[in-house]
Amino acid sequence: MGVAVDEPLVDALLAVAPAVAEAESREIQGAQAEGAPIRRRGVKTVADWTREAHSLAAKADSIEALAEAISGFTGSPLKVGAEKTVVYDGVPGASLMVIGEGPGADEDRQGKPFVGRAGQLLDKMLAAIGRTRTENTLISNVNYWRPPSNRNPETDELAVCRPFVDRMIELSRPKLIVAAGGIPAVSLLQSRDGIMKLRGNEYTYSTPGGYSVPLIPMLHPAYLLRRPQDKSRAWRDLQLIEKRLSELS
Repeated sequence: MGVAVDEPLVDALLAVAPAVAEAESREIQGAQAEGAPIRRRGVKTVADWTREAHSLAAKADSIEALAEAISGFTGSPLKVGAEKTVVYDGVPGASLMVIGEGPGADEDRQGKPFVGRAGQLLDKMLAAIGRTRTENTLISNVNYWRPPSNRNPETDELAVCRPFVDRMIELSRPKLIVAAGGIPAVSLLQSRDGIMKLRGNEYTYSTPGGYSVPLIPMLHPAYLLRRPQDKSRAWRDLQLIEKRLSELS
């Protein structure tokens, strides 16, 4: 059975549609001119989701509560295609915190960071300086959901996760952060330099809540699997990390 069409109503809607579109266009242009976030009707912007993430993160008073808040957050489009939310593994409150890029296929299946081949290499690298995720290291990410086809997370996807990253640092209060790979290093330091320039140096990372901590970028284990000839660089990074942890203890 066909549905009766109210032709006068259709005509009225068609007549008003251009005016609605024009009004929305003026609203967007005005927001752009004032530097305000753009709000289309019924659609949240990246700024909206980032504010929501900040609010949720601020309410978390423990790593466990923060992980629950992240799991319930719907502001990243990556969550729709991901199997699991991958927040952290290891020991909250450990003196060393390793922050990676985000989950790949293995991490997405298991719900833990660094559990694939790169994760196995990371565990061996940490063991070389007396560190394990079961005893004295916390491992997390700058992004909590696997991107399609393991592509790099985009700037907006990292932005909505940043309040959670900062809050985890504030709650765990590590003495040293290691940024494993170019994406977490560049994202956290807001740098235009690549990992080859950043690695081997120490920086200071400060959260909006006022916690400051030394940060050392190092080569990502996945990169070392592709280019084992660079393992000597990674070993020098590990020696620097071990030295600084000894000095900070």
